[in-house]
Amino acid sequence: MKILITSASIGEGHDLPARVLTEEIRAERPDAEVQTVDTIAIFGPLLRRIIMDSSRFHSRLGSRIFDLLHRLITDVAPTRWLTGKGGELLGRRRIRRAVEKARPDVIVSTYPGATEILGRLRQRGDLAVPVVSAITDLAALRYWAHPGVDLHLITHPESAAEVAEIAPHSETVCVRGLTDARFYAPRDRENARRGLGLPPNGPVVLVSGGGWAIGDLEGAAEEALGLPDATVVCLCGRNEGLRAQLVTAFRDVPRVRIEGFTDRMPDWFAAADLLIHSSAGLTVLEALMSGCSVVSYGWGFGHVRVNNEAFARHHLAEVAPSRAELSGAIARALAKRPDYGDYFARLPSAASAVLGLADRERRDGRRARQQAGANRDGD
Repeated sequence: MKILITSASIGEGHDLPARVLTEEIRAERPDAEVQTVDTIAIFGPLLRRIIMDSSRFHSRLGSRIFDLLHRLITDVAPTRWLTGKGGELLGRRRIRRAVEKARPDVIVSTYPGATEILGRLRQRGDLAVPVVSAITDLAALRYWAHPGVDLHLITHPESAAEVAEIAPHSETVCVRGLTDARFYAPRDRENARRGLGLPPNGPVVLVSGGGWAIGDLEGAAEEALGLPDATVVCLCGRNEGLRAQLVTAFRDVPRVRIEGFTDRMPDWFAAADLLIHSSAGLTVLEALMSGCSVVSYGWGFGHVRVNNEAFARHHLAEVAPSRAELSGAIARALAKRPDYGDYFARLPSAASAVLGLADRERRDGRRARQQAGANRDGD
């Protein structure tokens, strides 16, 4: 069995699910061949430049431009059609070449830019291989979901309604297995704090802006320090410039720790009481799975703006549109710690859903070949 995963090297939001899914598929089906391709790389230098430049939103002006573009390509029908068609024209040949080279039984996309193209090819009959979309955002799913996709895997059960609106005839399954498996096992808070060198008492607040550390981390940290005896940990991801800036800003504040990229997020969430996060995505899900309260603050543009609306609507996280509203959001979030028990651990695995689709496809292919042979014999 061959599985092709299309990911994208834009932070960890697409590559992490691809890595975790690969490991789970190999664990459940050791003889399976899993190949992951970086969609950004195979798109070529022109499209890569457009995508990567549109992902640089550290400035206020850049953020507002990004938000305007997001509204145009998701909310306005003509520009939405033009964007989808343009992406298909620029990327379909390269995507098809990657598929032809891998000859997979199933394609799984963890990147909406690839999902849109694959869905269009599949819907038109130009792609014979079934397509799976692995969705890790809560909302703003216009490019994560597509009517041509055979199976949508969602990480938030609340996402099902939006997927059904976009792709009413596609199968949708809420799954585990698109983030670190350590999040599904209970972890002891005291041991986590001890292992990370955190105080055993007092609130611990994590401030994060995702892999690129976008948003107002400094302002979030300053507001969190208003909590008595709080320890504030700024997670700067791969943004070394911001890390240096925060080290300077808080060098005389012993209650603030500045950290770079880390692979110990399960420990951090087990130790923490609150996450203040700016970029939605898997990080919020991981915090909720760990029983850590969440405030979304610091960068409410584009898809994050839409996710913030969904966080509030589904009561998953507090949302602070401005710094003036942040202290109130912090107090409300700390008053209601999430407790999902073993809900997420009991969900079907993403790997089993993908493998099940591949098995069905292989069985259907065998039946079709057998039927074709019988028809020829009858003639």
